Amino acid sequence: MFRSKRSSLVRRLWRSRVGTTADSTPTGDSKHSASAAEAGELEKEFKSTAQSFLKRLNESQLEQLVDAVESGGVDHTDCVLFPQGEIRLGRRSVDPRVFCAQLFRWPDVEYVGELKRLQFNCQPSSDEHEKISGHVCCNPYHLSRLCRPESPPPPYSRYPVKRAQEEEETLKEGMSPDMGCRNARSEKRQADWTPASTETGNTPTERLQPYMSPTDAENESSQQPGRHWCNVAYWEHRTRVGRMYTVFNDHVDIFLELPHGNGFCLGLLHREGRSEPVLRTRTKIGPGLTLSLEDDGVWAYNRSQHALFVNSLTLNRSSPSRTFRVTRIEPGFSLNIYDFAKSRLLELDKQRESQPPDGPINTRAIQISFIKGWGPRYSRPFITSCPCWLEVILSPTPQR
Repeated sequence: MFRSKRSSLVRRLWRSRVGTTADSTPTGDSKHSASAAEAGELEKEFKSTAQSFLKRLNESQLEQLVDAVESGGVDHTDCVLFPQGEIRLGRRSVDPRVFCAQLFRWPDVEYVGELKRLQFNCQPSSDEHEKISGHVCCNPYHLSRLCRPESPPPPYSRYPVKRAQEEEETLKEGMSPDMGCRNARSEKRQADWTPASTETGNTPTERLQPYMSPTDAENESSQQPGRHWCNVAYWEHRTRVGRMYTVFNDHVDIFLELPHGNGFCLGLLHREGRSEPVLRTRTKIGPGLTLSLEDDGVWAYNRSQHALFVNSLTLNRSSPSRTFRVTRIEPGFSLNIYDFAKSRLLELDKQRESQPPDGPINTRAIQISFIKGWGPRYSRPFITSCPCWLEVILSPTPQR
């Protein structure tokens, strides 16, 4: 009985594989026969390695792996711990996390540096603990792929954070009383024009108009005890649907229907007379996304089967009022959508300007659109042209 159940779990896992790296490699007609032979050999190597790998897992771990793979990561599953060290795949060695990622999610992944552990799913959550225990988690749905920059990083992403902190201290220490008064007046003006919720446009010179008064988020979050790090509003075109959702935990799932997550369920938000584009888009939200507050910033993980589109202060290529950028997050990928180090550097730039050149900008707002992009590259000029989107308003000090 034990052997038959274990064998059944292994067969289910092998049937659930997504393929091998050979399946994603294009071949020319002249080399078709050789490529087919190579693909067949690679398939044999994968099967042999997979069987060897799965034999080292106990039955409980196999069950967890089956649940994770067959549910597509929707069901909560425990870590699948495996001893550290590379495993043999034919003539080469691979990290066990890379091998599981290739086998069940992304055949083209090659290096562990392309992957990010989902801290909110994975326990223990620290790399240091993994080093001490001598094991790594190989649950493929406790991992995501990292979004790569579309172009070389802008200057501020290479600017040392320590130098920025030193410059900030220098500005404070070297400020004359008169400069301090002018700076205080400047900060007051900036506080006056910075709204708590904004509409994001597509052009570098567009002014961002407030959708709600600056006190709305505070009034709605004050109904719950404890310290929150962000508020989330759900919009359909230009209409906000439901109340703002206040986030207290380090992460929150935003999804359409239960039991696809634990957090902000958009399916519970009712509205009469939804348009056809909104209805179509809502059917594709599915598991949605997870927002995670981490040491280096706010991360978004795309749990759905469709792309997400994001804009924030730190995703823009340079000064937010001059270069507007919308970034695409593919299914299964993660992106740091609000980088704390970059935001501190940009705050220093803002202190040098008494008034932004192109009008008010909410530096703590993040816009996320489901399925549909907006901006210069798309037919929708503004995010309010998107059927379903989120607005995330960070608290003044969201760091953990």
